[in-house]
Amino acid sequence: MQMKRVWAMVAVLAAAGAGIGVLVLPRAAKAPEVKAAPPVVMLAGERVDVMGDKVVDRALEIVRKYAAGHVTLELPSGERREVSRATLGAEINKAYLSQLILAARDPTSPMRRAHAARAPGAPLTLPIAVGLDAPRALSALLALKEELDRAPSDARLDLASRKLVVETPGYRMDVYATLALLDEALFKGHAQVQTAGEVIAPSVHSKDLGDVTFDEVLGWFETRYTADKKHEARTYNLRIAASKLDGHILVPGATFDFNKLVGPRNEAAGYKVAPVIAQGELVDGNGGGTCQITGTLHGAVFFAGLEVLNRTPHTRPSGYIKMGLDAAVAYPTINFRFKNNLPYPVVLHETVKDGVVRAEVLGPKRKRAVTFIRKIDEVIPYQEQEKQDPKLPEGVKVLAQRGIPGFKLHRYRIVREGIFGVREQWADTYPPTAQIIRVGTGQDKEAHVPADDAHLEYTADELLTMTQGMSSGAGSDRDLTESREPGRTGSPGWIEKLGMPVWDAKKRDDDKRDGDKRDGDKRVERDDEPKKKKKPKKK
Repeated sequence: MQMKRVWAMVAVLAAAGAGIGVLVLPRAAKAPEVKAAPPVVMLAGERVDVMGDKVVDRALEIVRKYAAGHVTLELPSGERREVSRATLGAEINKAYLSQLILAARDPTSPMRRAHAARAPGAPLTLPIAVGLDAPRALSALLALKEELDRAPSDARLDLASRKLVVETPGYRMDVYATLALLDEALFKGHAQVQTAGEVIAPSVHSKDLGDVTFDEVLGWFETRYTADKKHEARTYNLRIAASKLDGHILVPGATFDFNKLVGPRNEAAGYKVAPVIAQGELVDGNGGGTCQITGTLHGAVFFAGLEVLNRTPHTRPSGYIKMGLDAAVAYPTINFRFKNNLPYPVVLHETVKDGVVRAEVLGPKRKRAVTFIRKIDEVIPYQEQEKQDPKLPEGVKVLAQRGIPGFKLHRYRIVREGIFGVREQWADTYPPTAQIIRVGTGQDKEAHVPADDAHLEYTADELLTMTQGMSSGAGSDRDLTESREPGRTGSPGWIEKLGMPVWDAKKRDDDKRDGDKRDGDKRVERDDEPKKKKKPKKK
């Protein structure tokens, strides 16, 4: 232990002697210090004298002008959109700006030393102390996304001019990736930003079509619509939806996707409010009527013998089309899809004109005869519901919705081509639609009383057979033959025979008249009720 201390002392003395030796060595003459001139400092494209008076105020003025300007968004398509930085929520970080100015003034700061080592003599460009208010920027970008996003447009035929219309790509903007790029661009002072997004390629390209032949109608179907002023919005929706698919080409093996092609049926897409079926009831909704376009197209596809992939029946039978041929759609959940199982391209053609929706599948030559068979297996009775309505005078009853029985049925398709035939089978269920009676509870005896539901009793042939492709008039009305057996469900009055509640407006009015007499009240005269003619007095 003692020896260790001795050696430690020796080491200390040696170190001290070495230090003394160094101190007594003659010193070299010190070179005169040369002060390097400060670099040119740039901020947002403008020169800033960091050594001058009120430099922070000058820098703040430059940054404010920058924040009040615009940034250009560049799309992959080559389009450009100018957006103000204020709209994006540009915010100035004053504390950070002051720190940048102090660092630019100090020749010993890490910023100055790094710049001197990396680019001596070059201007020093300061970062711009501007950031984004994320919620405001996100809101602005989402609005821009609504405007810029578009579905791809496939190559199609303009059937009016009989010319091929080339495809156009779609675009889907990535909002969050664009937000990050914008934030970085503001920090670096860039005036242009390439937006982040995805270019969506069309499914059908004109170069792949070759010579498309559409001389014959391979399958067709028609439905009727009411073309009066009251149904103007629904007719408008029919035409928009039909225009989306008219001239669409399906190459062999290609799949048709209605929701993908037609897109959302909302106000932004140009659709108007019209009645739609929601959970068995008719209510107002955007795009009302679109299902008629789908159902008519399904009929044409069915009789062309194309492969149906997805088809959903309605929650109540529709008056414009026979059960088993309708096809419900609701964006984006309920879809209609089919496949071109023919060895050549087919062209879709759908028109809305003079109260008739007509859909056709066009191709080179019709070789198939197709038969549709529908058989009702079971009837499901509906229930009657009474709902109180304070808007109606007390005791007044109105038929708000006529009841429709539910049905369980089987439908068949027989496709014949030459000596060969293929038989397909499906089962459909249409749930019953409740009969709804509104019962007045209001005290205003002069209140307006609406008319009863104008729909008639629903009748459907118990057995129905329809065939296309057997006659020489292919594609015309002569090419459709029908055979029907009304059975128990195809004649008026069948619902009452099966014991379901039937609305009797005359009985309702008689009961109300008797009640008014008992109460001594003056009867409310209804606008929709015909006035009785007085009988002439006998002379």
